[in-house]
Amino acid sequence: MKNWIKKTITRADVGSLYDKFGVNPLTASILARRGITEGNDVQFFLEDDLRFMHSPFLFNNMEDAVDRILQAKDEEENVLIFGDRDVDGITSTAVLYDCLTNLGINVKWRLPGGTDPYGLNKAAVDDFEKDFGSLIITVDCGISNVEEIKYATDKGMDVIVLDHHTPPEILPAPAIIVNPKCEDSGYPFKDISGCAVAYKVVTAIRFAQSELYKNEISLLSVSPVEGGQACEINVLKLQNLVEKGLLTETVQAGTSISSTKLVNFLRGQQIFVWDEKSTASLLAQIFGSGAEFNFMDLREEVRKVSTLSPLSKFSLSQLKSKSKLARYNPEFNSEIKGFYNIFVTFINTQLQKQFPSYVEASERDLQLVALAALADIMPLKNENRIFIRKGIESMNKGKSRDGLKELLSMQGLLGKRITATDLSWNINPALNATGRLGKPEIGLELFLEKNAEKRQEIAKKIIEMNNERKELGNKGWDIANPKAKESIEKYDGKLCVIIDDSGEQKINRGVSGTIAGKLVNVYDIPSMVITFVDENAIGSMRSCRGFEVLSLLDKMADIFISYGGHAYAAGFSFKKERLGEFLTALEKFAPEIELSSSDAESINVDAEIPRDYLKPDLLAIVDDFEPYGEENRELTFMSKNLRICDALILGKTERQHLKLTFDLGKTKWPAMYWGMAEAWNRDFSKGDEVDVVYQVNRNCYNGVETPQLIITDIRKSM
Repeated sequence: MKNWIKKTITRADVGSLYDKFGVNPLTASILARRGITEGNDVQFFLEDDLRFMHSPFLFNNMEDAVDRILQAKDEEENVLIFGDRDVDGITSTAVLYDCLTNLGINVKWRLPGGTDPYGLNKAAVDDFEKDFGSLIITVDCGISNVEEIKYATDKGMDVIVLDHHTPPEILPAPAIIVNPKCEDSGYPFKDISGCAVAYKVVTAIRFAQSELYKNEISLLSVSPVEGGQACEINVLKLQNLVEKGLLTETVQAGTSISSTKLVNFLRGQQIFVWDEKSTASLLAQIFGSGAEFNFMDLREEVRKVSTLSPLSKFSLSQLKSKSKLARYNPEFNSEIKGFYNIFVTFINTQLQKQFPSYVEASERDLQLVALAALADIMPLKNENRIFIRKGIESMNKGKSRDGLKELLSMQGLLGKRITATDLSWNINPALNATGRLGKPEIGLELFLEKNAEKRQEIAKKIIEMNNERKELGNKGWDIANPKAKESIEKYDGKLCVIIDDSGEQKINRGVSGTIAGKLVNVYDIPSMVITFVDENAIGSMRSCRGFEVLSLLDKMADIFISYGGHAYAAGFSFKKERLGEFLTALEKFAPEIELSSSDAESINVDAEIPRDYLKPDLLAIVDDFEPYGEENRELTFMSKNLRICDALILGKTERQHLKLTFDLGKTKWPAMYWGMAEAWNRDFSKGDEVDVVYQVNRNCYNGVETPQLIITDIRKSM
């Protein structure tokens, strides 16, 4: 019997969320049970405005990367984008390639195909040298290519690394590195995809086309204190719309401006104020009429913008209270930060008018960023939620980008309400199939091809490749699964290692990661699958229960040709002749693996819904918590005393399904209990009242959507 766990929360927990953020009691209780109580976490569940995304210029090396790319444009250099073979690598390459070609840069792309190793390789460098290439940009790879990057730089090439994988102790040098996982990256959120990193660079490049790029700007506010005998002066210094310094000084009337820090802090700056007349008057009271300031009145500029003009009616102190950012982030709850917020909003509005093509391009890019975040199993928190929401929102408005549109059509999703689950199950596996079968260029060409008929042909080819990938996966599973129990016993239930050393590659290298993932799902322990390509062993590892795979692989680093990845998914390679050393190392280090307890027999309940409140509008709450996935499982509800009024057994396979109907008086709820037809007339029958744990989703049939329950567990009511 599964254990139903509904975490205890207090009225104070719920009330605090309600008071701070104005959410309804049910949403507040779900957030509290999930431990999402801090404003900087809550905002990404309640908001999806692009304003809540982090600035690309928070990356310490972003200006260096942008400047080097713009230099390549000015000097008409040849540029190579080197990506990876999976969805993240394909989409990263597409996003950056689109941007650079639109800028008129001479750019080519290359992805590892066939039996090529992961990451930049020397053969690619040699080929690029023949093209008189001078700048290589790696996307979704490169952080572990220390030797290859030195090889390129020794040939006189510059390298920019745009990656998100865990960096090694020794970073590639010399190279410009933009990677949120590097300790000195400056970026506030580490868990974005490689495509998101590329998108950040592209966003920065577009901003660099404006006159604001690198210009230092100061925002100045003045407030009277001490009965008007002094003023508090705040100056916030910005560069590329990112805070670079804050000066706060309380100045008594009659003070000489030269005795303050203002002169040096403001020197050479373009100064903005909110109300020129009142600000000049206050400064004159403090410094006298001899102190002259040249500043722009932002309030007057805002008044000219129709979408923002209502804000011009308010003072800075009033604007502060209207800031959504301040609601979630207390550090924004000041006049100068409120001023900063409206300034950034104003500038973004003006840039959208100046560069409308960039707005459209960004919308297309975010669709690929959404795919990458889901494919690379990024945690669905922080700005990843905005990436995915905005990407899916664009698709559902009928604005799917070229290539994706054809793939959605092939999978029967075009014109339907698309969810993150649809993309994860129907689009990403198909795109991934191209790389798994050694031809990732087909996936990339789908997004770059300008001819609609050719895109249709490519999309069809991708679906065929995905079907082939499924067959290879099934064959590989038939080989791996019988070996699993013996391996698990060998490693005392801490690890499963499948080695296809039959002399010929029976498990296709391209599906080793899929099989490792399936082993994790079935046996609930970290698993690896190793295949052989020529003289090399190629391994994929997946993990669970709190064990980070790199902690194991790091201990065997001297054996590997290369290795790297994420906390729960990684790859590695070593010379086949070192297999014995590898296995000896596994036997040594496997006992040190520590796994947290399995939660397979536990169900965490987000909220109990009384039967009288079980209504279709519950779907609105479910939609608010979309997208679902890593670190944001589907909402799970519990209801008691639901009466079964009808049942139907569905399916012709061994595992038949059960469709139930619950009578709730005014409404009747259909419910699916997958693979559990045998429970009918054994655990419950028609007319019984039952307690149910379930999710709520939509059943789409003939274009009509109806709400339904998906049952996780069910018991007879006491």
